Amino acid sequence: MSGAVRDPGLQPARTRLAWRRTTLSCTVAAVLAVKAALQSSGGRTLGVVASALVMLVWLGFLAVAHRRITGLALNESEPPPMSRRGATTAALCVVAMAVFAAALVV
Repeated sequence: MSGAVRDPGLQPARTRLAWRRTTLSCTVAAVLAVKAALQSSGGRTLGVVASALVMLVWLGFLAVAHRRITGLALNESEPPPMSRRGATTAALCVVAMAVFAAALVV
């Protein structure tokens, strides 16, 4: 089987769709967090700072997701593995969003 060509099937397409869904979910969470932060503080400095932090985390996640989606689209035959830095950044962004959400609820 040394000359066999890899058949990727639909795995790259499913992975791209999963990244798009996750990006959409993160976008909705960021918008709701900004709305809650600005409404609860009445637009005070704390609300603006919290909103800016949420948007910064969202932009970081968006950059990682875009890089991964683009990488998967360009290499249909054999998608490259996700870099360690990209995986770490995505995980940190998700954790930061969870912390911001918990802080806004409490």
